[in-house]
Amino acid sequence: MVGLGRPPNGPVREDGFDITAASEMMAALCLAPDLADLRARLARILVATRCDGIPVTAADLKADGTTAALLRDALMPNLVQTLEGTPDLVHDGPFADIAHGCNSLVATRMALGLANVVVTEAGFGADLGAEKFLNIKCRLGGIAPGCAIVVATVRARKMHAGLTRGELGRENVAAVTRGAANLLRHVANLQGFGLPVLVALNRFDTDTEAEIAAVQEAVAAIGAEAVLCTHWAEGGEGAMPLARAVLARLNAGTARLSLLDTDELPLAEKI
Repeated sequence: MVGLGRPPNGPVREDGFDITAASEMMAALCLAPDLADLRARLARILVATRCDGIPVTAADLKADGTTAALLRDALMPNLVQTLEGTPDLVHDGPFADIAHGCNSLVATRMALGLANVVVTEAGFGADLGAEKFLNIKCRLGGIAPGCAIVVATVRARKMHAGLTRGELGRENVAAVTRGAANLLRHVANLQGFGLPVLVALNRFDTDTEAEIAAVQEAVAAIGAEAVLCTHWAEGGEGAMPLARAVLARLNAGTARLSLLDTDELPLAEKI
């Protein structure tokens, strides 16, 4: 219901919006290596279905060329910088719940051509963003990461064990150990792709040494490492142990990306 504030907000009425079409264009933009491919992807977007069941695409409406023209400049990555002056390419962001949740392939390839090490974020949750990054973006883009990082906290481990928000500030090693099962599943999923996995343990003031040790021991038991991070308080310096751990994995060269399905596999079987 909109217009509840009366004038100047318009009459009270029912309204709504559908983000699917815009998100589909964003996803197409992120997966396109160039303008020609972008236009081809836009042309295939389904916009309607005729009464006889035949699909109507953007190409049928001759909307693919104009849409590609509107997105021509949007295909170029945006260069920004962090507070510490590190170059950062921020380019597009399709929702991970209805799309693949990764930034553009163009930006990632550009970064790989300009830097020795590139860090990219994938969606939210290793079971959603990371899976789509590997199975969709890496597959289509012909890229393969040398290391995977799962960001975690002690507080989240407690919540996964059933504790309430009001209980998170008190030490509870047993709850941390129980809640670590969720984190271990994420780590194991990524290990299944043939990648070395690190856990970036983002420290809060209320975390105790015993709780931190409980997470590190649980992760170590399945062949991964949890590295304590304090970048929220110390900036880049607080993430240096994680950076060194990543470089060690990259230099070891043990990553062997293995996708879990093939392009030809039907959707139901992929699931």
